[in-house]
Amino acid sequence: MFLADQRPALALGWFAPPSSKPHRKPMTPSFAISLDALSGWRMTLGRRLDDVARYLADHDMADASAAAQLTALRDRLGNEKLVVAFVAEFSRGKSELINAIFFADTGRRVLPATPGRTTMCPVELAWDADESAALMLLPIETRLEGLSLAELRGQRRAWTIRPLQISDPERLAESLQQVTRTKFVTRDVARELGFWSDEAPDDNPPVDDDGRVEVPAWRHALINYPHPLLKQGLVVLDTPGLNAIGAEPELTLSLLPSAHATVFILGADAGVTKSDLGVWRDHLGTHALSRFVVLNKIDALADPLATAEQVDAQITSQCVETARTLGVGVERVFPLSARQALAARIAGDDRGLLESRLPALEAALGSQLLPQRRQVLEQVVSDGAQQLETQVSRRLGDQRRQLAEQTFELRGLRGKSGGKLRLMLERIDAETAEFEHCTVRLQALRAVHSRMLKDALVGLSSDRPREEVAEMQARMSASLLNLGSKKAFIALCTRLRKLLADAQVRSNEIRDMLGASFGKLNGEFGFSLAMSKAPELARFSAELDEIEVGYTRYLGLTHALRLSSPKFMEQFRRMLVSKLRVVFESASAELELWNKSTSSQVDSQLRERRRNFKRRRESLERVQAAAGDLEIRIAELEAHDERLQGFLRRARQMFDALREQAMAGPVAGNDLISLQMPPPRPDAIDASPRQRARA
Repeated sequence: MFLADQRPALALGWFAPPSSKPHRKPMTPSFAISLDALSGWRMTLGRRLDDVARYLADHDMADASAAAQLTALRDRLGNEKLVVAFVAEFSRGKSELINAIFFADTGRRVLPATPGRTTMCPVELAWDADESAALMLLPIETRLEGLSLAELRGQRRAWTIRPLQISDPERLAESLQQVTRTKFVTRDVARELGFWSDEAPDDNPPVDDDGRVEVPAWRHALINYPHPLLKQGLVVLDTPGLNAIGAEPELTLSLLPSAHATVFILGADAGVTKSDLGVWRDHLGTHALSRFVVLNKIDALADPLATAEQVDAQITSQCVETARTLGVGVERVFPLSARQALAARIAGDDRGLLESRLPALEAALGSQLLPQRRQVLEQVVSDGAQQLETQVSRRLGDQRRQLAEQTFELRGLRGKSGGKLRLMLERIDAETAEFEHCTVRLQALRAVHSRMLKDALVGLSSDRPREEVAEMQARMSASLLNLGSKKAFIALCTRLRKLLADAQVRSNEIRDMLGASFGKLNGEFGFSLAMSKAPELARFSAELDEIEVGYTRYLGLTHALRLSSPKFMEQFRRMLVSKLRVVFESASAELELWNKSTSSQVDSQLRERRRNFKRRRESLERVQAAAGDLEIRIAELEAHDERLQGFLRRARQMFDALREQAMAGPVAGNDLISLQMPPPRPDAIDASPRQRARA
């Protein structure tokens, strides 16, 4: 269950031994506190959504499409992840920084952070409540199989799984040392694995006295770790040096571009080296608003022969030069000492933590990254609540309209003879027979709708990305050394965007067709069918744009040689297809869900109208049998109408509360997390009252 523990994340000493001192109150506002507030807000929204779902189900106010929409919205809230990637060349202090920000409450280093090359493979730290705490390691030999990391994630047999002793900090740290393991292989094997290149000898890894090559033992590591922050949806990605020739392609093409924030770590003593600049330009130069630059190890600049002011001036100068070299604002460069921060937090040293300058980075992460995620979820919840309220209002409005017709009919029987009752029974039978003629129209509508939807989904099938990528691969292979790879890839993205645009056009045609048909059905047969907002596929085109930006940078001349390798090309193809399929399957699912939601109201109202005809006939038959039942039946109908009004008022109150909770945002302590967030629009605030007026 999502976020089962509501206690403040930093107040939990998960792995501290029994003899350790109680963890102190957080000394400064931090990313962890802000994330804790965001998670608590999401959990509150989830509870309110659960209350809405139960209430609607208990009173039969939601049809199948509304129930599916509620489930999808709840899953979105519960499964939302926040990915923060830490990127640097070797020995810049990535793991120490992760320890200082997220895991100081353990009382020791959790991730290996010793001098030299420590993290040898990409490491993901996350929490899945359905799995036990464990370290999952993907052997480096899986590169030879040509399967992408996305394909291997669901194949447990491919991973080496080791349980984690989370109650024993020493054994926990010992288990995590596995991510530093290497092995020695022959040059031929290293070449097959992608770690050796005769054309670029400077990037080749070390060789031992026997001529064997040192390579990582693992291709990827997943740490399922029950830390409070990870339970709240945080995913931490720790990367090895990206400029090594054996860098995992999926890391640079998929994991990093999809991260919500990237922290790029440099050494304050060296500044931006040539190797660092290569990593920045090749992998991190875009999306500046989600990039943070850290100048780590400022404690190494301490000089007994210089004053504190002189050292500060040197640090400031280094920040300015770093910002100029990387082309970012100096406000996005954070000088700090991760080692000093970790030691200070473990010791409860307020002064030492401030001197480490880590709180400035944490505050930036909390104030710039989390409000963006909050805004996305707020919009999702607000839009979903509005759509659900519209469906519920329409459903109950139709029921009340039919009750009003039936009540009016029964009131007209007061003082009437038995002959009048028989005539009215005959009229109901005639109306029922006439209404059943709509089934022919509905069958024709379903046939046309089904054909149009099938045509709209053809271009969004999961096979299309594979077919289009195959065409791209053929064009790339036709050029010398794949030098035309960038052009072929851009052409692929253009074709894929065209498919999405065509699907949008067909979706609009379906909307227009259904709108016209609903109008006729409403006029001729008394339905109250209404069109909901059609899906916008533009956001999936935007996702394609992001993929294009990330991959185009990787398809330049510097990587042409690697692309000429059949094994690398096959892995590249599989990875690209996997990523594109996610986009197209998501677009297809959204289009199908909208069509199902829009058309399901026809079946729902058809069933309701038939039940209403049956109830009307039963009421007249009862009145015909006993004249005294007339007033009783009228009273029953009026009471039922009052109940429906009460249900609708309560449902609207719950939807209003859900929207207000979404707009209120997270709360940390006594203050709203509203940093750098625009005020709510007036139209967003009164959307519900206006909707009620229309209903």
